[in-house]
Amino acid sequence: MSRRVGAVLLTMGKRPRELARALQSLKSQIGIELDVVIVGNSWNPASEYPEEKTLYLPENLGIPAGRNAGAVKVSGEFLFFLDDDAYLESPHALTALISHFDAHSQWGLIQPRVVPDGEGIAPSRWIPRLRIGDPLASSPATTLWEGAVIIRRSLFNEIGGWPANFFYAHEGIELVWQVYNHGFIAWYATDVTVKHPVIQPTRHANFYRLNARNRVWLAKRNLPFPISFIYISIWFAISMIRVRNVNALISWLRGFGNGVVASAGKQRKLSWRALFALGRAGRFPVI
Repeated sequence: MSRRVGAVLLTMGKRPRELARALQSLKSQIGIELDVVIVGNSWNPASEYPEEKTLYLPENLGIPAGRNAGAVKVSGEFLFFLDDDAYLESPHALTALISHFDAHSQWGLIQPRVVPDGEGIAPSRWIPRLRIGDPLASSPATTLWEGAVIIRRSLFNEIGGWPANFFYAHEGIELVWQVYNHGFIAWYATDVTVKHPVIQPTRHANFYRLNARNRVWLAKRNLPFPISFIYISIWFAISMIRVRNVNALISWLRGFGNGVVASAGKQRKLSWRALFALGRAGRFPVI
């Protein structure tokens, strides 16, 4: 009997060609029962896809909140999240990922390997571990490239979904941390591939502000003291070294200050068991 996967395809409607390709890569999957919803953040996908299940969000709620909104509209024991500028290379991709779950009961989330679509070299941020090493080697994941991710539905519900208030940046880190916090392992599976163009995250106007704010919120929401203080301090120092542009630095500092004073919302703090599990996986959460 085929397995059921709920797929959430997130878009703002600004990349029609890429969106059509991403949708086709989902609909071409073999050996599964797929329930797909196209989520339009401040764009109504029903205007272009009247025959598909769609969800119109009149206001741009941000990436994590958009994914959460889509998740409640689909059914299946697994949830697969796909951004509109990414697509699955093989029609057997989702069945391969499900076979990994079946073979490894402790794997709760899987990120496939990302392959450049077009020119460019795959950036290190696509590989979800601290020590990059061989990008073709599978391993536990301690961070996340969020553009194509599959997770057990029951685990996603227990975690409470993506951190909706983050809007953009670092929502994947929290999701991975909480996978470990609920007794599972996140995995980087290089035998399944997804294609995505090589583009810089700094293209987003609010990149530096949200990057800084959400670093602080990650610590406030997820890490017990004093680990939270150590994490924030280390990332403050790293960012002061990395950010060379004055305007970018000012934006980063404003975001950092906002993260300190503003409420981060509630999330279950990582247990010491989860902290050490992340350490064994290759990245104790102080960096």
